[in-house]
Amino acid sequence: MIVHLIDGTFELFRHFYAVPSAKDRGGMEVGAVRGVVASIRGLLNGGATHVGVATDHVIESFRNDLYPGYKTGEGIEPALWAQFPLLEEALTAYGVRVWPMVEFEADDALGAAAVKAAADPRVTQVRICTPDKDLAQCVQGSRIVQEDRLRRTTRDEAGVVAKFGVPPASIPDYLALVGDSSDGYPGLQGWGAKSAALVLAKYGHIENIPDDGTTWGVNVRAGSLSATLKRDREQALLFRKIATIRLDVPVFESVDELEYQGPTPAFAAIKDRLDSARSA
Repeated sequence: MIVHLIDGTFELFRHFYAVPSAKDRGGMEVGAVRGVVASIRGLLNGGATHVGVATDHVIESFRNDLYPGYKTGEGIEPALWAQFPLLEEALTAYGVRVWPMVEFEADDALGAAAVKAAADPRVTQVRICTPDKDLAQCVQGSRIVQEDRLRRTTRDEAGVVAKFGVPPASIPDYLALVGDSSDGYPGLQGWGAKSAALVLAKYGHIENIPDDGTTWGVNVRAGSLSATLKRDREQALLFRKIATIRLDVPVFESVDELEYQGPTPAFAAIKDRLDSARSA
């Protein structure tokens, strides 16, 4: 069996900005939810049998306690934010397994579910459906892959190395050094994608990089980079902790729980609500 794990937060954002506005009879914006449900219906109609969707029920997580600059829900459009509960309700009623994250993030649920599913010998492949670079750390050979459904591309372990210059195990270190503006942490001054990739390709992890850049033997500005790393190594390790997907999130006991059995009786009313929505 192939297991599909969907980033519901990404899908809701994507559809909110990609599809026309549509409001239900009560005047609530529901266009993005309708788009996501249709997208997942298409996935199931295309042959997917085992599906799980993770959402950020709240944007803040334990990572906000680690670093005050970490992303929050500030700035999210109210019409988008209001659709999160409806999305979770709609997908659950449709018969899809949903993990609404509160303490953790949707990425954590996706990573935990991927590793757990891949441990089942009946599973031939796990597809994490999101372009989010954080999830690249969970890729394992061709058994756990990242699928970008929008661009119709799939990235296995070799693809991660080709894209970032480092294997999946080093992705948290890479993000710690380079930073991630979408998540709100800056990385280390002077470190860019090329320098991080070259150094980590040799040393693997931040704690293995020597303080003395003259010993690195890679084509980077070793003097300034090593000085920054020596000064801010603890900060880099904190950023790595933030970038690391938590695999201990409770998701399911058996992969059988992800098998799609069809919509529940509750879906009829939600379907009517979504189908009857009109363009604003």
